[in-house]
Amino acid sequence: MAKTGVLSSDPTVRSRAVELKKELQRLVRNIVDDDDYSIHAVDQAKDALCALRELMLSRRSTVTLKLHEAVSCPEEFKCPLSKELMRDPVILASGQTYDRPFIQKWLNAGNRTCPRTQQVLSHTILTPNHLIREMISQWCKSRGIELPSLVECGREECITEAERDRFCSLLDKLSAALPEQKEAAKELRLLTKKVPSFRALFGESVDAVTQLLTPLSGSKSQGSVHPDLQEDVITTLLNLSIHDSNKKLVAETPMVIPLLMEALRSGTIQTRSNAAAALFTLSALDSNKALIGKSGVIKPLIDLLDEGHPLAMKDVASAIFNLCIFHENKARAVRDGAIRVILKKIMDGVHVDELLAILAMLSTHQRAVEEMGELGAVPCLLRIIRESNCERNKENCIAILHTVCLNDRTKWKVLKEEEVTYGTISKLAQDGTSRAKRKANGILERLRRAINITHTA
Repeated sequence: MAKTGVLSSDPTVRSRAVELKKELQRLVRNIVDDDDYSIHAVDQAKDALCALRELMLSRRSTVTLKLHEAVSCPEEFKCPLSKELMRDPVILASGQTYDRPFIQKWLNAGNRTCPRTQQVLSHTILTPNHLIREMISQWCKSRGIELPSLVECGREECITEAERDRFCSLLDKLSAALPEQKEAAKELRLLTKKVPSFRALFGESVDAVTQLLTPLSGSKSQGSVHPDLQEDVITTLLNLSIHDSNKKLVAETPMVIPLLMEALRSGTIQTRSNAAAALFTLSALDSNKALIGKSGVIKPLIDLLDEGHPLAMKDVASAIFNLCIFHENKARAVRDGAIRVILKKIMDGVHVDELLAILAMLSTHQRAVEEMGELGAVPCLLRIIRESNCERNKENCIAILHTVCLNDRTKWKVLKEEEVTYGTISKLAQDGTSRAKRKANGILERLRRAINITHTA
């Protein structure tokens, strides 16, 4: 029997979901079966997966909206904790009925009394209230409201009325005087870090993120913003971005990316690092990669990478890597000086693993390959292959060298001398990863052809 779920009620949505799953299955099978799979194939698979996810989220948001609209439902259908229509009604030991996620949260917090009667509970077993659920189901059906499945209910964030009130109060304080702003921003930072439901609350209102930014966007210059206040607001943005359903909303809020860009340039090092981390998490969505890249944020990221502060390096490198998966951002990164900065760091032995991965990605860009040749990348990459114990680093190095070999014949002499002196490429052709072996053999074949052509001449 086929499973029913959130996508099953709409034939158009269901049909689209089936198409996307088949396409995803085909792409993943090709990637798994083909050792020489392309980056384009990976990008296509990611696109299909993201499209499937967006389909699911859009459907869920429609269901959630309808449930929130059901404010006029009978009181006995509402959870005493959430004051909303129950999705999974259960009976507590006291005999009172609650929505499972909310009463479970109450119990998980260590409470052993009934929230409504204050009666001490003899046990914490929750018994499904099938009668109330059936009554709710019939009531919803008569009004065209679809209740989500029990599995889906368990996955959603449960938000109490008290949490909503606290949330609104904190947002209001962000428009008050500086002491209240600092207090509210600090508390929101802590709450969005520790309590997932507070991250979810930002997604319920299109104005909440804008209100969060009030202390920063209301200042005439970033220099007038208190450093602690800026750090708390930027870190709260980072916490929000972790919540998958918030990524699109946060990135598309007009002031977010400009303020993150400003924070990269002028904040404390913790603020700058958290701004980079926020850009990294937001860029998980392909649509956000394009939006962020167009904003001009890659240049301040590269500048921060160039500064080389240990606290920020990993977050900055991760953000640049994620953004450069999107093809147009590769050109922007190369134009903004990424090759020179990355090569310098690699030569200094700083975050070699992460930066080699970025360099390998950028090596598909013609100008990047030219710059690598001009800046002495070839000897550096050969040295890493000789000295590194990391197979992934060796693979990235030989992949870059293979691209250089294809595009710049003047580097063949250096490669040949390396091979004669150390046998570096031949060793990798024998002992490397499957991809490294292919790239190494490709270089060796070109070198052999070059020697044959010379001898024939």
